[in-house]
Amino acid sequence: MPIDESIAFRPVRIALLTVSDTRTLEDDRSGDTLVERIEGAGHVIADRRIVRDDVDAIVGDLHVWIDDPEVDCIITTGGTGVTGRDVTPEAVARVQDKAIEGFGELFRWLSYAKIGTSTIQSRACACVARGTYIFALPGSTGAVKDGWDGILRDQLDIRHKPCNFVELMPRLSER
Repeated sequence: MPIDESIAFRPVRIALLTVSDTRTLEDDRSGDTLVERIEGAGHVIADRRIVRDDVDAIVGDLHVWIDDPEVDCIITTGGTGVTGRDVTPEAVARVQDKAIEGFGELFRWLSYAKIGTSTIQSRACACVARGTYIFALPGSTGAVKDGWDGILRDQLDIRHKPCNFVELMPRLSER
């Protein structure tokens, strides 16, 4: 999609949450992949954490960042599958004001081209919560690349046309 070079780039402050019972900051390859892509695009990592696969723990971290004026957007990785411990979509649902249905649909469409019908196991999702975007990606490095490269890189760039998420940020809390 086209980038309008006449518009000044605006960095987005992104908090990154890895949901995992086993990963640490030292071996979080998917989180590292996102950090590299986010910073490479000119955005700012506002904070980064790892939290266990527990709805209440995830919701707690999301609330902290939703209420932080220094965080524009939250990206989670992990916990979007269908096993008993995969609870990220449930946590996102507990904080959301408005679901962004098309995010999960587009993610699975992009993923289908690479992994075929296995993409149906992904419950990637997105929402707006009290004026903050939340995007929940699966935990594999391939999935975070698909989500960032195929959707978020453009939608978090104010220069992306015909429209993008950044230009809507000032209006997310309108009532």
